[in-house]
Amino acid sequence: MNNELDYELNDELAELGDFQPAASSETVKLTVPNELAGTRLDAALAKLLPDYSRSRITTWIKDGGVLCNGKVATPKDKLIGGEELDVQIQQINENQAFEPEQMDLDIVFEDDTVIVLNKPAGLVVHPAAGNWTGTLLNGLLAHCPELAQVPRAGIVHRLDKDTSGLMVVAKTLPAQNHLVQQLQNRTVKRIYRAVADGIVPFDGKIETLIGRDPHNRLKMAVVKFGGKEAVTHVKVLERYHAHSYIECSLETGRTHQIRVHMKEARHPLAGDPVYGNPRHVCSQPVKEVVKGLGRQALHAYRLSFVHPTSGELVSFEAPMPADIYHLLSVLRLESGLHSSLSKEVEWQNEFDDDDDDWNEDDYDVQVMYVRD
Repeated sequence: MNNELDYELNDELAELGDFQPAASSETVKLTVPNELAGTRLDAALAKLLPDYSRSRITTWIKDGGVLCNGKVATPKDKLIGGEELDVQIQQINENQAFEPEQMDLDIVFEDDTVIVLNKPAGLVVHPAAGNWTGTLLNGLLAHCPELAQVPRAGIVHRLDKDTSGLMVVAKTLPAQNHLVQQLQNRTVKRIYRAVADGIVPFDGKIETLIGRDPHNRLKMAVVKFGGKEAVTHVKVLERYHAHSYIECSLETGRTHQIRVHMKEARHPLAGDPVYGNPRHVCSQPVKEVVKGLGRQALHAYRLSFVHPTSGELVSFEAPMPADIYHLLSVLRLESGLHSSLSKEVEWQNEFDDDDDDWNEDDYDVQVMYVRD
C-alpha cells in the first residue's frame, strides 16, 4: 500500500505503530565496519539490523539498550569504525498478536471481496499495548484465514473499543487498496447515532483541526495549529429534558473525532469516560442508566461504500445495541414520549435512502461550531 493512499488509513487506525511492551530480549554483539565511519549510531544500526525499523532502534538506544565500547550510547553518537556494540534486541508480542482466535462475529454481509460486520462495544479492533490478544483482528484471522495475506488482516478503518457498529474489512489486497482510496476521496459514508449531554439547539457542521491534546498526550483535542482537518455534520433526531439523540455524518476520519467535536460543542457524549462530563445535571434514573453503559453512547449506525468489485454503491445498517436503546427508552419515557423507539422516531429515516451525505443546502443547516 503506497503512502499516498495510507494517510487516512493510518489516522483511522490510531497510531497502530505505537507498540511499546517488550516481552523478552536478547543481546546482539556487532562490530562497526569501517565503511560506516562518520555515520550516526542510529543510522548505522538501521543498516546493520535491517529487520528492525530505525524508530524502534532509536527507542532502544534512548532506553539505554545499546552500549558502544561498553558505555551507554545516544542516537546521535558519531562512529569512526571498529567500535564494539552491544544491542539489546527487544522482542515485542507481535507474533502472538496475529494469531487466529475463534470468536463470535456478527457478520452483516460477506462475499469474496469484503466483510461487513457489526462490532460490539468492548472489542478492540487491532492489537496494541495492553491488548495483544482477543482483538477483532484475531477473530477475523480465525473466521477467514486468507486474511493473513492482507495487511492488517484487511482492516481499513477502526472504531474505538467502546464504540459499537459497522465496519468493512477487505478480503483481498486490491479490495483494500480500493477502500483506502475511497477513504481518501471521502466516498465511504459513515453515519453514527449517539446520545449527547444537553439540548443540542440545531443541526449544523463542526469543522476544526484535531490533534494530540497538548496537556494530555493520551487524548485528542481541538487545536489551533498542527492538527488535521476534521469535519462532522450533526443532525438532531430528538431532544429530551437534559439530553439529545443525534446523528453524526463524518467527512473525515480522525481519531475520536465525534467524541472530541461534541465535547468542543459543549455537548459531550453521554457516558464518555474520556471526554464526557460525569457531573452533567439530569435525573437520578437517567444517571444510573448512563453509568450502567460503562461507555460512550455512540454507535456506527450506517455504512455506505462503492463495492470494490461490482462498482455498485452498497449500504448497510446496524440497529441500536440494547444498552443505548435502553437509555433512549428511559429518556423518551421521562420526557413524556412513548418509551419504544418505533414509528415515533422513524421520521428521521425519510432522508436516509437518498441523502446519506446531507448538507447545509438540503436542510437549512446552521453552523453549530467552527474554529478558525
